[in-house]
Amino acid sequence: MELAKLNIVRAHKGLKNKEFSATELAQAFLAQIEKRDKDIHAYLAQTKDLALAQAKKVDEKIAAGGEIGDLEGIPCAIKDVILLEGVKCTAGSKILENYSAPYDATVIERLKKAGAVFLGKTNMDEFAMGSSTENSAYGVTRNPRDLERVPGGSSGGSAAAVAADECVFSLGSDTGGSIRQPASFCGVVGLKPTYGAVSRYGLMAMASSLDQIGPFAKNVQDCKTVFDAIKGRDTKDSTSAVLEQEVKWQLNLKDLRVGLPKEYFAKGIDPEVEELVKGAIKKIEAAGAQVQEISLPYSEYALACYYIIMPCEVSANLARYDGIKYGYSEINNVSNLLDVYLKSRQRGFGAEPRRRIMLGTYALSAGYYDAYYLKAQKVRTKILEDFTKAFNKVDVILTPVSPTPPFKFGEKIDDPIKMYLSDIYTVPINLAGVPALSIPCGNVSPPAGEVGKLPVGLQIIGKHFSEDLIFKVAQTVENLLL
Repeated sequence: MELAKLNIVRAHKGLKNKEFSATELAQAFLAQIEKRDKDIHAYLAQTKDLALAQAKKVDEKIAAGGEIGDLEGIPCAIKDVILLEGVKCTAGSKILENYSAPYDATVIERLKKAGAVFLGKTNMDEFAMGSSTENSAYGVTRNPRDLERVPGGSSGGSAAAVAADECVFSLGSDTGGSIRQPASFCGVVGLKPTYGAVSRYGLMAMASSLDQIGPFAKNVQDCKTVFDAIKGRDTKDSTSAVLEQEVKWQLNLKDLRVGLPKEYFAKGIDPEVEELVKGAIKKIEAAGAQVQEISLPYSEYALACYYIIMPCEVSANLARYDGIKYGYSEINNVSNLLDVYLKSRQRGFGAEPRRRIMLGTYALSAGYYDAYYLKAQKVRTKILEDFTKAFNKVDVILTPVSPTPPFKFGEKIDDPIKMYLSDIYTVPINLAGVPALSIPCGNVSPPAGEVGKLPVGLQIIGKHFSEDLIFKVAQTVENLLL
């Protein structure tokens, strides 16, 4: 039995039946990291001692005849923007190179309570700014499906770790597609929950009105198990939602109304990606679902809207990294306090954070606030109204996750606009605050002369707090595509 190939359900069953111990399971994944991560670089730091200590506790509980939960003893990885007490948390940036987390994020507390085993922190675009994990200050992460291609971003390390069998599941964060796009590129399942469904306490803020923590997993059931463990109201996060008793959706495919937004199947999408996504949709329709074309007319403005609102919030949130309270501080060749601020930020931040800080500061400056930020917020309201109207007609919306399969390193990094277009199908969901999941729907053939298949993801979008329905639809899709 290859322990590193197991999913949550199979690993849990094996632990319960004493086919292997939690320590053996953790050691199998640590060995897999040792074997593969020198090529992939999914991890920035490993927490081997912590993992083995946590696994030992689970083994002692099993030996004493105790019942274990679904996640007890299950090895996982955490994006390096989520605080894990006593472990370095760099956000992929030099400015936090030596920063150690003083406390656990709420999602970490909940995973610890569930008995999960922490293998380490994963690589990411600096402060979650990027779509390829090429913006990390600590080197790129490579796509396990093709080492010459990007794993997506900004949660590229978390997606790659699951795809390479270097953990059973992982956590990432999604501000404009940073869970769904890497999930699509690496051929795994990834959920961006409803804004407020999962506490952001202990998540380093990029854009506070858009950020959301969510899981990566090997299949839909695993993804749901992790989401159920981390979701829910948290008094430490005022934006976390007070959920009424969860709505359990009864899925009858013949009653399921599926919407296809015409704006998402327009010029610019890779023909093979479109063919695979439409092929998956045809299978759902053949199984009885009612598929209809819908319109989300303000979607065409979503990218422009996002790249005003997000940098404005970045500008405010990253002001705290000033070289004084914590993180990198430039104290050489400075003659006054202003020099400390300027040089610490200039040398601590990479090119992409600096670009977004300047964009946001400009858009918020006197005389420009109304023209840019305020107008973008009004467009955001229109985007939300689009989704609200659509969900009066349909239960879920199906779209591609990305207009292209995984691209090669260097292909877009020098052209910010081209890179930002990678998020064209994902940013409207964050602006509206609705949940969406990426599920593999096939592979495209690589260019001539190359080997291997490149994954493509199908995006399933639901109304606010309809994760249960999204999971049921995704499970149906997964079964149809097997």
